[in-house]
Parts: sequence; C-alpha cells; structure tokens
Amino acid sequence: MKTRAVVDSSVWIEMLMVGKKHDTCRRAFEGFDEIIVPTVVLYEVYKKIATQVSEEDGLAVVGEMSRHTIVNLDRTIALLAADISRGERLGMADGVVLAHARSARAKLLSLDNDFASIAEVQILR
Repeated sequence: MKTRAVVDSSVWIEMLMVGKKHDTCRRAFEGFDEIIVPTVVLYEVYKKIATQVSEEDGLAVVGEMSRHTIVNLDRTIALLAADISRGERLGMADGVVLAHARSARAKLLSLDNDFASIAEVQILR
C-alpha cells in the first residue's frame, strides 16, 4: 500500500522561504510514496509567496507543488471538513486540509500546533 502525506501550507512555506525548520520539513517528505496537495494549500502558499516575494516566484512555487498530486475541494470533502472543523475546533482551511488527509488515509505534515492533539498529524519540530 502506498504511503501518502498531505503537506500543510506551513511546511511548504517554511521550505520555500528557507526558514529555520527548512531541513526538518524537507526530510519529512522522505519515505512517502505520494505527496498530496489540496487546492486550498496552493492558494495559501501562492498568496504568501506572491505577496512577500513576487507573483513570478509564486507561480514558480505552484509549478513545483504541481509535480505532486493536486486534489480539489469537492462536496464530500467540504462536508467532511465542516464536521471536522466543528469536532476538532479548527478553522476552515485547517479543516479542509485535515479532511483531505483523512479521505486519502494520509499522514498530515504540519508546523501548526492547532493540530497537536490529532493522531494522524505529524507536527514537525
């Protein structure tokens, strides 16, 4: 069976902006057969890079992320995300990202401590 990971915006941004946890984030990708990128993560990462660096760099990042499996927000994921958000007390984007991970039976990689108590989430430290 394939090992899958959904990578949260925080991890992508840390790697792409070469933050303090860049190496930790990069290593976290290793060992997974498939990296899943929800479209809401594309949105968040593109917006941050385009705003803080340039639109050209933002588009280059989207190209890099698009080498992986892109998944769209559909009705099933939207409703699952709403239930997860209510149950786990998460914001909309976090609920959507976690819904994609659960739907794909994937590990969620994140730097966001809002996910700390959720079993299928690996908080990178």
